[in-house]
Amino acid sequence: MTRQSDVLSGADIDGGKRQRSRDSLVLTAQIRLDRETGLREVRVRNLSAGGLMVELDEDADVGTPVMIKLQGIGEVDGKIAWCTEGRMGIALDSLIDPDKVPRPSGSR
Repeated sequence: MTRQSDVLSGADIDGGKRQRSRDSLVLTAQIRLDRETGLREVRVRNLSAGGLMVELDEDADVGTPVMIKLQGIGEVDGKIAWCTEGRMGIALDSLIDPDKVPRPSGSR
């Protein structure tokens, strides 16, 4: 079973040790799974330059392509890295600057 602490792409993990820091937070974003036509709202629970974890009450296969729309960043493509118990980790196809995403007051 993949743990929350194991989230992100292979570029982020070297020998089981995270190379990029991740911010724990709660904010909203929109996501589109694979070939869906519409966007759904999700809660983002943590975020780093290479990936994020979202809450979504639907299972999806590892490797499923996704597009996530983050405020301050725009649309970013990625793939599902893991999915369990209403949460999924997404490895982004390209790095982002997490500092560009507006945070709710009190987070970070």
